[in-house]
Amino acid sequence: MYILLIEDDDGVAELVGTGMAEAGHRVVHERDGQAGLAQAMAGGFDVMVFDRQLPGGMDGTQVLQALRAKDDTTPVLFLSALGALQDWMTGLDAGGDDYVTKPFQFAELLRRVEALHQRHVSAHAEAQSPGL
Repeated sequence: MYILLIEDDDGVAELVGTGMAEAGHRVVHERDGQAGLAQAMAGGFDVMVFDRQLPGGMDGTQVLQALRAKDDTTPVLFLSALGALQDWMTGLDAGGDDYVTKPFQFAELLRRVEALHQRHVSAHAEAQSPGL
C-alpha cells in the first residue's frame, strides 16, 4: 500500500513511517498542508493520513476539501490531537473516512488504514463489475 502522511510532528511521522514500512507499506511524508496537497494532487496513493493542525497555511480539513473538490476519493484518515466530538465531526464532514486521536496505539492505526484501503478496493471492484 502507498500512503501519504501529512504530519508536522517529526516523532509521530517517524513512528508511523517506520511502523508502516515494517508492515510492508510505503509512506511519503510531508510536513505542511501546502506541500501535502501538492503530493496528494500528484495522485497514486492508496490511503492518506492527515493531521488536522498543520503549518503552511492549510490545515488537514482544508487539504481534504481541496481534494474532494477535485473528485479525489482516496480514503483519508485524520490523526489528530483534536479529540472532542466536534473535532471528529468536522473531520468527517470535510470528507474524512476515519479519525484517530493522539496519543494512539500504532496497531490500531495500522488496522484502520488497512481496513480503509480494503473497503475502498472492494467498493471500486463492485462499481466495475457488471450488474446481475
